[in-house]
Amino acid sequence: MQRRRFLQGTGLLAAGQILPISLVELAFAEAGQNFAFAYISDSHIQHIKGSQFVRNWDRGLIRAVAETNLLSPKPDFIVFGGDLAQLGSKEELDHGAEMLSALKGKVHHVMGEHDYYLDLGEYWSRLFGPHYYSFDHKGVHFVVLNSILTDDDWIYRRWPTPQQRMAEMAGLDNPNGSPFMVGEKQRQWLKDDLAKLDRTTPLVVFSHSPLQKIYKGWNFWTEDAEEVQNLLKDFRKVTVLYGHVHQIQYNRIGAISFNSVMATAWPWPYPTAYAQAGEVHLPKLTVPMNRADPFFERDATGWQFIDMASGNVDLHYTLYENRSRVVRFNPQTGQPEDSVYQTESARMAPQNHY
Repeated sequence: MQRRRFLQGTGLLAAGQILPISLVELAFAEAGQNFAFAYISDSHIQHIKGSQFVRNWDRGLIRAVAETNLLSPKPDFIVFGGDLAQLGSKEELDHGAEMLSALKGKVHHVMGEHDYYLDLGEYWSRLFGPHYYSFDHKGVHFVVLNSILTDDDWIYRRWPTPQQRMAEMAGLDNPNGSPFMVGEKQRQWLKDDLAKLDRTTPLVVFSHSPLQKIYKGWNFWTEDAEEVQNLLKDFRKVTVLYGHVHQIQYNRIGAISFNSVMATAWPWPYPTAYAQAGEVHLPKLTVPMNRADPFFERDATGWQFIDMASGNVDLHYTLYENRSRVVRFNPQTGQPEDSVYQTESARMAPQNHY
């Protein structure tokens, strides 16, 4: 599938509008069985009172669902990447699940911390099923992990109420938040699951938090990331797709390619203009941040096309009112590289902040 045909098929070029859903093409499975799937993430549906919800977040998810249904060719399945709710309440999860129910096709769900920490995922499980699982599709093995767990002391003994625990974890860069982890029990399950596979099997892992350590102060961090990577490293082709970060990220460690999926709610960090818009319902950002790649205030919303024809990911970003970008694997360096901003002379000043 050509990237231009994909974009034209969605009708977005004519509409001049951009929405943060992703279409992922897998072209390294069994010969003649190439396929695509769509990815939506981080809607943060937020209940205000009664039948009122934050409209911006509602509209982002409603539109993502509608335009996913218009994709041509149709994706084989859809993934929702976590943080359907903002504070994990029944009202938020029900409201989000109702919107997701309009998707035409099989949906696989990943749990986010905003879905989990009120009741430890109990109601989410009633709606969507197990917290972690695997499945096979046309020669590719898919693994869905719950990467936002933490230690029992933090969960059960630190906070007097579930509501306070949820509020602390929802505080973005709040230092009272706990580091994420996959956990020993789930790592053992993953080890057993992967033991059944030939190491040449293409492997795709969905998690909510990045299965790497990026920056602990923003909770872009999974405490046992290295242990999980050790379980994946012997496979020839491994791709990890994750949400949570609300921005463009890419990395490669050995044979493992890491790629973020953008949010339908707000870009991270969200723009100053949001805070000046009167009554808003965004979580408080306690530490002002420069963006790693600051196109403009909507830099983390747009279309992301992931081409895996070579088994190494090429990412094509089509960003609203911004220059399109390509992140492509360079076989000489063995790393993904940004075709525009890779050289130091082409970087913007805020890119050197961290």
